Amino acid sequence: MTLEFYLVASAAVLLTGISKSGFAGGLGVLAVPMMSLFHTPQVAVTIMMPILLIMDCANIWRYRASWSRRIVWSMLPGAFLGLALGAFTFQWMNPSFLKLAVGAMALLFAAQFVLSKTRGAARQKTSSAAVFSLGAVSGFASFVAHAGGPPVKGYLLRQNMEKSEFVGTNSVFFFALNFLKTLSYMAMGQFTVDTLQTSATLIPFLIAGVFLGFRLHGLVNQRVFANIAYVFLAFAGVKLLWDGLSGLG
Repeated sequence: MTLEFYLVASAAVLLTGISKSGFAGGLGVLAVPMMSLFHTPQVAVTIMMPILLIMDCANIWRYRASWSRRIVWSMLPGAFLGLALGAFTFQWMNPSFLKLAVGAMALLFAAQFVLSKTRGAARQKTSSAAVFSLGAVSGFASFVAHAGGPPVKGYLLRQNMEKSEFVGTNSVFFFALNFLKTLSYMAMGQFTVDTLQTSATLIPFLIAGVFLGFRLHGLVNQRVFANIAYVFLAFAGVKLLWDGLSGLG
């Protein structure tokens, strides 16, 4: 692990902590590609996995009274199915195609927000089948391409949720997914002494990112929060489209 790697990885973890803890945003998509400049994506994902779990635990504690049990429980069945399908088809699936599809979905959600004239309207109803499908896409994309955020964040943003409820709901949902993914990585022997030591050295930047995210969350009002969250979602969509096109090329 070179000095250059640690500088890039530290910045990636810091940005991910701020994004996830303050806005449940999409800057986390940067971490694996940034680390992959120095190591394989498999190593980068393995290093990030304990960090993401710790972030999820901190967020769950911080927003423990501000998450929607109804929404989480409605999405988890589809997400578990998506994770299972991802595990069975991982060796045959081309992640680039999936990144293109999920990136396009993220940009669609963002475009609907920009074009909508009912930004402050009541929560939009979504059918149970649609919620199940979004959960499944998120679980599948999370396992195969580590890109499960946009479908869930787009759905949550459309519900016009209070900002703490939005971050809390997103955190609880992805803790469940990341916990199961961690068990899968353990079963596949992905974790090594080196990867765990590297994760441990990045913990100070994790703590700083989470702390800054909590602070920013408290300082930003509801409307500005929604705007920032949609910007993060659009950024994640563009990044996934770029990665997908690059992979196909």
